[in-house]
Amino acid sequence: MISDIRTLDLNLLKALDALLEERSVTRAAARLSLTQPAVSGMLVRLRESFDDALFVRSQRGVIPTARALELAAPVRAILSNIEGLLQPAAFIPAQASMTLTIASTDYALRAVIVPFLAILRQQAPGIRVAVRPVDHTKLQSQLERGDIDLALVTPESSHPDLHARRLFDERYICLLRTGHPAAAGEMTLARFCELEHALVSYEGEAFSGVTDHALAQIGQQRKVSVSVSSFLVLPELLRVSDLIAVVPQRLAVNTQGLVSMEPPVAIPGFTKLAVWHARNHSSPAQRWIREVLFNAAYPSV
Repeated sequence: MISDIRTLDLNLLKALDALLEERSVTRAAARLSLTQPAVSGMLVRLRESFDDALFVRSQRGVIPTARALELAAPVRAILSNIEGLLQPAAFIPAQASMTLTIASTDYALRAVIVPFLAILRQQAPGIRVAVRPVDHTKLQSQLERGDIDLALVTPESSHPDLHARRLFDERYICLLRTGHPAAAGEMTLARFCELEHALVSYEGEAFSGVTDHALAQIGQQRKVSVSVSSFLVLPELLRVSDLIAVVPQRLAVNTQGLVSMEPPVAIPGFTKLAVWHARNHSSPAQRWIREVLFNAAYPSV
């Protein structure tokens, strides 16, 4: 007889439920994808556990005892609850109420999060979004602890233990104001190097970046006059000066008063990833949010 529920094999309850439904050891075995001897052995253990015969033989199979019939509803409820635990909770975007935290550079804020939020606000207005700066030294631990749910980074900043999805490959263009003396005609390498440039530097060399490294490889050098720490201020700076800047192409969308041109030197682009921790990988809410983010990032410029 059962003295501790923790010692009861839940597979025995599945067998009991099948026997109650099928009223036949043979049919119960087929339902459970087991052999008839295996189910017969489970019935022996059930009888020992509940100290009752549970089923008696008949010409057409087995007949449940009064004790077995008493167990039918509770056993079915237990199995249903266990099955429910194994199913992900339904996620209804329009009814969701939660906070999403994303780590992002200001570039990804403009290129990815702005279009993402436009869709999210329509489909799931109850989801609040907090955007935090990317701290590459703490990224892994922040995702692991749940301090952030998603991060928008380059492959160099990712970690092999994280889940990742490539959002897009980015390329660079030149950006300058409408009416700039250099805006007419082709941007030659000589003219490019003569102009005064502005660049964005998050860290490291304030007046040197990927463009300068590309120029150095062909023995050229440009004149960098202004260094700022954010892409968001750059368009305004270009509108009120004769400065030129090399920027990711996605930042040149809907930039009034500015024109874009192809740079006269090959500048390596970069890949933008969305990364997340395994703790969020199977969450229905997080999976839905990631799909919205992926779709928002895919349109080409």
